[in-house]
Amino acid sequence: MEQKMTVTGDPHTDTMLRKELYVIFTKPVAPREEIRKILPEHLKRQVELEKKGILFAAGPMDPMDETKTRTGMIIVRANSFEEADEIAKNDPMHSSGVREYEIWQWSLNEGSYSVTVNYSDQSASIE
Repeated sequence: MEQKMTVTGDPHTDTMLRKELYVIFTKPVAPREEIRKILPEHLKRQVELEKKGILFAAGPMDPMDETKTRTGMIIVRANSFEEADEIAKNDPMHSSGVREYEIWQWSLNEGSYSVTVNYSDQSASIE
């Protein structure tokens, strides 16, 4: 197994988040029509995982080269590759065989996001 790089004593890296997440890269292996049939069930499960605090982020990815196939990325909170694999296997897209997946561990170190809450109409936005 590859050793993870750790830098100590460096003020630029010592305070990094180092949040361990798992990224499920998913790609189609069936015709688009078959995938569309499974989509409502897949999205229902994604929302369930979100509500349970398992789903960190997810969505389709479009390549710069428009001749290539659209893929997807699902980022989950899990304690191991095995746990992430169970989550991926139980996705209706994967269990039905219309998409296949690969899992990578990811260390979230840098980045930011902003949340705006409007009291007047109780709306919110994330940027």
